Amino acid sequence: MRLRNVTGSRDVIAASPYVIHEPELLKGKWKEHFGNDNPVVLEIGCGKGKFMCDMAGEYPDRMMIGIEGQESVIVRAAEKIRDAGLWNTYLVSSYVRDIRDYFEDGELDRIFLNFSDPWPKARHARRRLTCRENLEGYMDVLKDGGYIEFKTDNDDLFDFTLEEIDAMGYNIDIITRDLAESGLPAEEIRTEYEEKFMKRGIKIKYVRLVK
Repeated sequence: MRLRNVTGSRDVIAASPYVIHEPELLKGKWKEHFGNDNPVVLEIGCGKGKFMCDMAGEYPDRMMIGIEGQESVIVRAAEKIRDAGLWNTYLVSSYVRDIRDYFEDGELDRIFLNFSDPWPKARHARRRLTCRENLEGYMDVLKDGGYIEFKTDNDDLFDFTLEEIDAMGYNIDIITRDLAESGLPAEEIRTEYEEKFMKRGIKIKYVRLVK
């Protein structure tokens, strides 16, 4: 769902100390940027930043990066980081084309894909964040033993994702079609969309891949 443009959002993003404006220059240097050797965790499509900020607050030893293409949304994420006083969280204002443009092989410990745009039309399948080309890129930038965690309310997107995983021969570590009833730790921190869907009785699908 596209949100309305927020007047002046581009200027706010340009001035924000929480937004990395040239992420390609940090490729291979993210730990150096954070100033420690802690795990580096990425959320692609972080929206207004609830999940990312909750994760950063709950696990301060994780260095969080959120990527979001909608300027009017990333402004809200930057506000959340500021208001929460988080020191371990940064944003990238961009749509992802090839994640390898921003990260070196093995540089990330974990990648979260939460309620990605399903792009329901068949001709748009390659735009889905879980298409095989994107999955290959994610696996490249993950360290050995790292995870990709994917949540969605959309049955068709979940089935598509499983087909792409199978086609690439990747290892599914955990899978459930009802996260709330699974008892898995992944259910503990929720996105805004997740809370809305659960109130409507919509089951959340979840899969975790391990490299």
